[in-house]
Amino acid sequence: MLSTTIFLPLLAAALLALPQLGGRTARWIWVSAAAADLALVVVMWLGYGGGIGYEERLRWIPSVGAGYHVGVDGLSLPLIALTAVLFLACAIYSLNEKQRPRSYAALFLFLQTVSTGLFAALDLLLFFVFFDLSIVGMYFVIVGWGHGDRARSALKFFLYTFLGSLALLLGFIGLYLGGDPRTFDIVELTRNPPQAGALVLLAVAVGLAVKTPTVPFHTWLPPAHTDAPAAGSAILAGVLLKMGTYGFARIAMPLLPGPWRQYAWLIVIVGVVSVLYGALVALAQENIKRLIAYTSVNHMGYIVLAFGAAGIAAGNAQARQMAITGAVTQMVSHGLITGALFLLTGVLWDRARSYDLGRFGGIAAGARTFTLMTAVAAFASLGLPGLSGFIAEFQIFAGVIGTGLPGAVVAGGLSIIGILITAALLLRVLQKAFLGPPGELPVSETQPREVASVAPLLVLSLIIGILPRWLLDLIEPFSAALVAWVGR
Repeated sequence: MLSTTIFLPLLAAALLALPQLGGRTARWIWVSAAAADLALVVVMWLGYGGGIGYEERLRWIPSVGAGYHVGVDGLSLPLIALTAVLFLACAIYSLNEKQRPRSYAALFLFLQTVSTGLFAALDLLLFFVFFDLSIVGMYFVIVGWGHGDRARSALKFFLYTFLGSLALLLGFIGLYLGGDPRTFDIVELTRNPPQAGALVLLAVAVGLAVKTPTVPFHTWLPPAHTDAPAAGSAILAGVLLKMGTYGFARIAMPLLPGPWRQYAWLIVIVGVVSVLYGALVALAQENIKRLIAYTSVNHMGYIVLAFGAAGIAAGNAQARQMAITGAVTQMVSHGLITGALFLLTGVLWDRARSYDLGRFGGIAAGARTFTLMTAVAAFASLGLPGLSGFIAEFQIFAGVIGTGLPGAVVAGGLSIIGILITAALLLRVLQKAFLGPPGELPVSETQPREVASVAPLLVLSLIIGILPRWLLDLIEPFSAALVAWVGR
């Protein structure tokens, strides 16, 4: 079933190559394939029984110990579900796409296969293949359907992230050479961590940090988001950024436990810097889409902070486990919320062809549904209780501070300032664009397809915020296992 879930979108993309298909048919094939994939993920979620589920192995390159090895657990299954939800939302949002709709749909279906495959991969070489293919797919989305200086933004995105993938490949080769026996199988390497040191961790961490992105490897992100189409930005922020943080939890921490513990405080510092830098720079933005892009640097910084704190051997084990649970919950929450925010900015672009905050005003008077959805997404992003952002960030801060170490308490306290700054910048956007006097650019009400794409993301954020147990019960066994692996 897992392989079917991975490759179903790719089969649908191949179907779109038929020349007799029209644009409308292509768009509905995309929606149907995404909906079917989500249904398969729901069935997998309901049938998951713990450990590594739905595991599949096939021989691929046996001479180097690499194979097609996939499976799901409490880390990958939530992210595969997030992937399915976001791609379906983007398919519905794009139902009126008129510019080469067959190619557009095929690229997103290709990206869905790549993203699902990466989160299911239990082999380093397989992980790398999916990692690299995601760069190619998003490059063509930005350069083909973006706006503004899209060619330059797409090239910057490709060069930065491809350079990161090369560093990642060097790290994977180091893990392979340090293994006994030599293998690329992640499960085997987790059982018997390779004899690898700080240089291997540096290579792996740089490759994943570029994708996350963390400061100072973040500079490709704002232009890529600003010039990408709305659906492209939603997938880039909601899914592709998670490949970096997922890699930290799946590869860097369990396969390099000694070096991770040794440099845990440095990772904590990088997380705190990303949190504060992302929030402060976002506060200075007048371009709404760039503003949201910088909040992603801020929110992903919380995840890096949590993973760093989880590696501090002297910290309380229960608190470290809570930090990891919060980090994984934050991956899901950020995907839902930021995906919704980028789709909502797409509404602004469709109506006004601008993201300039100073040119909007009084939107609430003529677009109440749009205003309501934007307000809910903004409050979820700033961590309002009752929404998923609060559940994630509370666990991260409780876990980091709960380690009981003075340095961790200071790091947690500084990061909380990031929430205050985020609240200020998002409330500023709501006040200026939605609640102020009428602006230069009018914005009409949302269309049914726009509501149908964004509203479910916000409803899921609300459900997680009020009833999180169904998600936390899935994540917590993995968190406990990761703490044990890092502590070896």
